[in-house]
Formats: sequence, structure tokens, C-alpha cells
Amino acid sequence: MAPKFVFQTYPKAWLDHYSSNGLLMVDPMVAWGFSNEGTERWSNLDDSSGVMKLASEYGMKFGAVVAVNTNGSRSLGGLARSDRELTDEEIELIFKDMKLIHDATADTSELNEATLAHLKKMAVMVTHPGS
Repeated sequence: MAPKFVFQTYPKAWLDHYSSNGLLMVDPMVAWGFSNEGTERWSNLDDSSGVMKLASEYGMKFGAVVAVNTNGSRSLGGLARSDRELTDEEIELIFKDMKLIHDATADTSELNEATLAHLKKMAVMVTHPGS
């Protein structure tokens, strides 16, 4: 299973540490997102691997995970703040936006080549600014 699109806007130092240490395999957000649908605050996740605690050392102290699943197509999102917990209203808005993005990109066969190319370019530009 490989993602169609990956948009990463966490701090580069965190992304580098996360990928070089293989934290995807023990990330409680990923585990929760593959087993559930909806939203959950990081503070409610089982962080026995210490990933969320480590993320806080990179300035991401509060956050939520969002999981959308439609007909076996799944989208996951992790969101973070340094200053406070996200409100219920913020999390609900993020979930609604994620669902819109998920629904718009779930069946890429319906997207024309220009749109697909633009989405892939956006994924690179968001993940690697200046690319």
C-alpha cells in the first residue's frame, strides 16, 4: 500500500528525524488511523512508543489525527499546534476539509492529467518548499 499523495508540513527537522528513525512503523496516529475513522486528540492516543512525546520536543505539543475511509480508500491526517489543544470546532472543520479532499482524490481515474500533475507538484512543493 502506497499513498497516492503525501502532503507534509511538519518542521523539516521533525520530518528528517521521523523518516530516518522509521517512526511510521510505531506512530500511534498511523495505528489509530488505520483502525478507526473520525478524529482523535493526540493526548488520547496510546503513546507507548514515545512518538508523540518526541514530537513535542520538536514544538508539536498538541494535535489530532483525522481518518477518512470510503470504499476501502483511506486518508490520514495529523495536525499539530505548539500552544494549545485544538478545539472541538477546529477538529470538526479539519475533518470536514479532509473528507472533501479525500472524496475529490479518491478515484484518480476521474481526474485529468493536468489535475493529477498539479496535485503531485503541490505535494512536493508543500513537503519540500523551494523545490
